[in-house]
Amino acid sequence: MSKIAFKTFKTKSRQFLRKLLHIEYIRLQLSHPDALIYLAIFGLITGLLSGGVIIAFRLLVEQSQALFLMDGSSEHYEGLSIVWRFLLPLFGGILLAFFFKYFAQDFYVTGITKIMERMAYHQGYIRLRGLFVQFFGAAIAIISGHSVGLEGPHAYLGAATGSQVGQLFSLPNNSIRTMAACGTAAGIAASFNTPLAGVIFALEVIMMDYTLASFIPIILAAVSATALSNAILGNQPAFIVPSFQMGSLTDIPNILILSVICGAMGAFFIHLLENITKKMHHIPIYWKVILAGFIMGILGVFCPEVMGVGYDSINKLLLGEYTLGTLFILLIFKLLATSSCLALGIPGGMIAPTFFIGAILGSLAGILSYILIGGQSIMGFYAVIGMGAMFGACFQAPLAALTAIMELTYNPSIIMPSMLAIVGAQLVASEVFHKKSFYLTMLSANGMDYQTSPILQTLRRLGVASVMNTNFVRTSTEINLTLANSFIADKIDWLIIDNEKNEPVQLMPMVELAKYIKTLDLDEAVDIEQDPMLHLIEIPAKRLQIYPISVQASLQEAHMLIEKDHVESFMVVYQRDINDKDYRRIYGILTPRMIEKSYQV
Repeated sequence: MSKIAFKTFKTKSRQFLRKLLHIEYIRLQLSHPDALIYLAIFGLITGLLSGGVIIAFRLLVEQSQALFLMDGSSEHYEGLSIVWRFLLPLFGGILLAFFFKYFAQDFYVTGITKIMERMAYHQGYIRLRGLFVQFFGAAIAIISGHSVGLEGPHAYLGAATGSQVGQLFSLPNNSIRTMAACGTAAGIAASFNTPLAGVIFALEVIMMDYTLASFIPIILAAVSATALSNAILGNQPAFIVPSFQMGSLTDIPNILILSVICGAMGAFFIHLLENITKKMHHIPIYWKVILAGFIMGILGVFCPEVMGVGYDSINKLLLGEYTLGTLFILLIFKLLATSSCLALGIPGGMIAPTFFIGAILGSLAGILSYILIGGQSIMGFYAVIGMGAMFGACFQAPLAALTAIMELTYNPSIIMPSMLAIVGAQLVASEVFHKKSFYLTMLSANGMDYQTSPILQTLRRLGVASVMNTNFVRTSTEINLTLANSFIADKIDWLIIDNEKNEPVQLMPMVELAKYIKTLDLDEAVDIEQDPMLHLIEIPAKRLQIYPISVQASLQEAHMLIEKDHVESFMVVYQRDINDKDYRRIYGILTPRMIEKSYQV
């Protein structure tokens, strides 16, 4: 390579590197749906940070539990005395009441439902206070033995971390949504050591969108969080799953029956949670969590197996260690415990209790199958099938349910029966009993909705900077003819007209000014040598009122403003606070027609 060629290559490389690392350039690029390299980098960062937060949370919970539970276990609430099985949840409820009253500041609802609300109504923005409320609130709830899962807090902590990463770098809102989804995937992946299930769950439940721009950063986040968790906490599976396989095709009728039962139970579970939530909605959160602690304490006295996350009890179910009578008792008490805790505002997850109930139903089906057709290790097989079916019925995310079961068992023979059970249970819950997923139901119970459609999905994944027109100039209300002709010669598209205070007041298409100039009889009406002045506010032309919108905004936000306030056009400005009148930095022009083109085929 010659010296000249080498110098040229070196100069261009430096220019490219500076451009690649320029934060403002990065922000503008992330407004586009194809900024994969930057999304991948931020997804990786989000995964590592989320993994670190989740590890800290797990260490806090597990080490605290090991201090007072038998044999240093983090699950063995059965070893506590009757008095402590009652007092521990009650004390936890009282502590949560004080925590919510003096620290939470209205951040009472956390978990995956809260993530969906922030995604639907706040573009994925999650405040730092919400992260702390979930971290310490869920830790108190789980340590004190309430019947909730780890995965909800993990998902929220991950989503909040991802959102904070996006806010720290002032990324566009479409990217902040993606970072929140990356954190969710990291949380689910770290909960069960199931990175693929975390990815599918984030896409199927949180984003409700499958695009390459979402897949890549979410995959990297799940992988990095799982790798970090494995490096520090080990890669032990969440459950001890015995080796099994479907005995024969004669098991299919039993699997179909199990799917119907799980679908009906899932619908009942959701109905129970929904009704308790609505009936208790008027009660202050402080009294609700104390009531939940009291109820949990009573249930813990008679059935301590339902206390806490319940991984140890699920392992026993998979190994077939419970009798028929005990299974029925566990089913009733777990339904009461989880519905009371979650509906009354205890911060925690729903997935682990769902697995617990599904494993009970599967174990009951396994006993029935054993009585009718015999078989070896059939209890564990049906328990796993029941876990997947109950997941499908409650969350109506069949791909996430199937991938979770596959990663938990590492058993290819479980795929076909699991598919049948998951789809059957979801159809029963959604079509026969007309129940939406648990998360959508809880949103509805709190007066909210999660709207989704192909158009909304397109608008959410695009930033205003991806479609804005940057071919504009700013000018005063009066310009001379020479300047106007130079604008025309430069093929400018838009004129932003400033008032005396240098504040933009109106927008004029350049074609309107060109039309007006053509109508002038310059030979007779004016003296060309005087270079006549044109009053842009007074000349007969189409002018638009403009509304400031942040360069961080998504097209969905712009679309909502157009429908709500009948906005004619936007000027894309840097300020996040559009009430800030310092409009020295304007990036481009956005009109309703530009937004329509973004989703029209």
